[in-house]
Amino acid sequence: METTAAETRAEIAAERRELADVLDGLTDEQWDAPTLCGGWRVREVAGHMSMGFRYPFGRTALELVRAGGNLHRMTDRLARRDAAALTPRELAAALRDHAHHPWKPPVGGLAAALGHDVIHGLDITVPLGLGRQVPEERLRILLGTVTPRTLRFFGADLDGVTLRATDLDWSYGTGTGARVVSRPAQELLLLAYGRTLPRPE
Repeated sequence: METTAAETRAEIAAERRELADVLDGLTDEQWDAPTLCGGWRVREVAGHMSMGFRYPFGRTALELVRAGGNLHRMTDRLARRDAAALTPRELAAALRDHAHHPWKPPVGGLAAALGHDVIHGLDITVPLGLGRQVPEERLRILLGTVTPRTLRFFGADLDGVTLRATDLDWSYGTGTGARVVSRPAQELLLLAYGRTLPRPE
């Protein structure tokens, strides 16, 4: 059954509020812990997540020009600057206070906005070992967006690999034998978004 735009917006708002609650519960040490986003601590990821709410279009365009048109360079600089300028309480509040903000990435629509929040939330919670489970409906929306194009965009090298969820009826790809990766759905989602999962302890 296809998810409506209103239902996706509701999932986005719920995800932002839940992540704000997670952030409010972190210790100072956890705020400075590394994440699945290379080179970013929790502070930088949290700052990046709310950038689209806090920077109007004109300011974002100016920052992109200052970065020589390099989107990754721009987002890295702003994330580091905001992480230094805003307190943990302010970073968490930026998510909660903008739960219903209509921001979307340049491509991908509402599902991409949900993906932005879910993936960056996992970037934080997975390495911290918090055990947060993304609700199934959100996972299903995002797993439905996994295509060769999205894999290329996020740099996920999964040629010849089949992803097979162990907790949902979902699979993707054409790999066989050793080329089948069977893991919980939210771990497969991270792989599809180009993340390297931490090794089990």
